[in-house]
Amino acid sequence: HRLLLENAQQLVLVCGRGERYLRREGSGSLAVLRSASLVVGLDGCIKAVGQADDIHNQFSEATFERIIDCSGKCVLPGLVDAHTHPVWAGDRVHEFAMKLAGASYMEIHQAGGGIHFTVEHTRKATEEELFNTFKHRLERMLRAGSTLVECKSGYGLNLETELKMLRVIQRAKQSMDIGISSTYCGAHSVPKGKTATEATDDIINNHLPKLKELKLSGEIHVNNIDVFCEKGVFDLESTRRILQAGKEIGLHINFHGDELHPMKSAELGAELGAQAISHLEEVSDEGIVAMARAECAAVLLPTTAYMLRLKQPRARKMLEEGVIVALGSDFNPNAYCFSMPMVMHLACVNMKMSMNEALAAATINAAYALGKSDTHGSLEIGKQGDLVIINSSRWEHLIYQFGGHEALINYVIVKGKVVYQNDKCETMSSY
Repeated sequence: HRLLLENAQQLVLVCGRGERYLRREGSGSLAVLRSASLVVGLDGCIKAVGQADDIHNQFSEATFERIIDCSGKCVLPGLVDAHTHPVWAGDRVHEFAMKLAGASYMEIHQAGGGIHFTVEHTRKATEEELFNTFKHRLERMLRAGSTLVECKSGYGLNLETELKMLRVIQRAKQSMDIGISSTYCGAHSVPKGKTATEATDDIINNHLPKLKELKLSGEIHVNNIDVFCEKGVFDLESTRRILQAGKEIGLHINFHGDELHPMKSAELGAELGAQAISHLEEVSDEGIVAMARAECAAVLLPTTAYMLRLKQPRARKMLEEGVIVALGSDFNPNAYCFSMPMVMHLACVNMKMSMNEALAAATINAAYALGKSDTHGSLEIGKQGDLVIINSSRWEHLIYQFGGHEALINYVIVKGKVVYQNDKCETMSSY
């Protein structure tokens, strides 16, 4: 066997009965084992989870590549970041001052800033430059406990640059330990010189057939399709056409909706069988009910509402209606946050989620939003051995400590392999 974790003070399974997601009724109490151990096999999957004594007896004759004593520590599932934009050149630090002075997202966008600024720089960047900065960002996410991350293209807005971004994501998928779900987001904004209808036609007639061809040849495998459904960007009809065309080539629908204006995006997503919809600051009551019924996950992004001073997404209303609520960092030049522990903290404070709900939203539900909850998001036999070990006797410290994960996260493990070890934790108490 590859790995044995022994004698954890708390082992947080998240869900222990094979659930694909947790709705509100399932999040009252997380499954937590005390004085527990866990075994990961050479195939990278979890072989046993249970009381330390039982595991010790069961595996007394077994050999392990590595044994970690987790006495006094907590073991949690690896965190899942359900929404990021991590491939780009040209940061927007100069725009942060404009935002603080009161400029809105759309005002900056219309002044040639925002997405257009990043698009210009990303088009000029070489594939190697993009890969190196992307790799560095993923490593930072990993150190903050994320073991599976959704990564979008969308700063190309032309076929050549979108493919350049997707090649960079594919390269990271193949060469890095962190799990990646890749998303084609060519409809992130309407390119300069085109109308939304022209951009939509270009995506459907040129971009998507090329993606299908590259998938068949094994060069690029994309998982999801995304559109920024928003007033002044892609309207409901254009969004419908693009998402439908993406679905037809086997992509999961996972798109930006109802962020700045109520667009009936949630209703559209439910109708099309979307796996997930992100943002939803302006979602309607009808949209919430439709998403709950369709088992369409809501990927809420507390960093965006916080940075742009938007209305907070109505997490409580969604939970009460039975929506599957997931979380993402929305890492991008507009919301520069790598840390899912900080995202969970903001979700609890600003969106009134409980810590149990936030942890479920950043593990099993985020995995569900990416169509991966059968293999990721909880510590169950047969699932991938992705784990975070924290130097604390209570798991809640991961959320309670705001920005404290540098000294709190002791190990990050992917497929039973230690991919990050923080030796500072051995010499200091997390309190």
